Amino acid sequence: MLKKWFVRIASILFPNRVVAFAYHQLTSPQIRKLRPHELVVLDQAEQETFRFQDFDIQLYTWLGGDNRILPIHGWEGQAGNFTDLIQALRQYDYTIYAFDAPSHGFSSKGKTSLFEFAELVGVLIKKFEVAKLVSHSFGGVATTYALFKNPDIRIETYVLFTVPNRFLERINDVAQQVGITENVKNRLVARLEMELQSSVAELNVSDFVSQIQVEKALILHDKNDAVIPIERSKKVKEQWKNARFMELTGTGHFRILRTPEALDRAIQFINGV
Repeated sequence: MLKKWFVRIASILFPNRVVAFAYHQLTSPQIRKLRPHELVVLDQAEQETFRFQDFDIQLYTWLGGDNRILPIHGWEGQAGNFTDLIQALRQYDYTIYAFDAPSHGFSSKGKTSLFEFAELVGVLIKKFEVAKLVSHSFGGVATTYALFKNPDIRIETYVLFTVPNRFLERINDVAQQVGITENVKNRLVARLEMELQSSVAELNVSDFVSQIQVEKALILHDKNDAVIPIERSKKVKEQWKNARFMELTGTGHFRILRTPEALDRAIQFINGV
């Protein structure tokens, strides 16, 4: 409470400094450490680096059969977050590709954005020639935007473990959590739009999904998700005629990637069961 009060006062007295701080937070992801067994699974993959713009991107490949799949992690996530899913998919002889996004995981660090993330997703889908995708959280924004920008890409099956809808909602969430004023939030949006050369208000997953080439999709979301309210993914489903929606309980936002029920549902869908 004291920190939010301090930020609110600073927003009034030093708005430009607070905007610079908030912009840094939005473009400089903070990465959580992986668990020991997650590192073990990454070590089992073939690893290489891939040059993308100003970043050295860490790539992972678990070789299997002809079926290829690409998991896309969320903002401030990394490939190791999909450890349980990767282990399960290997039992079905999938060839699994994964990556750490710019300034995420074991990729090189620097200022980055949704647009770099999304552009990389499009590049890697084509590089690996995958027709099956899995995403978590903000990875769903990057992926649907990548598919929207690359209408030539056709995906057979896509599973989304939670998905936000409007990018502006994320900014509103950050503003509320930190305590910045409406004036500073508006200045932050203006700076983002100037540097990204795009309207923040137009970055809506529910708009992208009506125009992308995906044969079938499944959205899994916990009704008590404290990070992304379930209503946001329901808005996405309303506009996505090829998508199914499954409401879960007891998984939360991050544990959904490690919960047997959620993993079983995802794998059945991927396998066409």
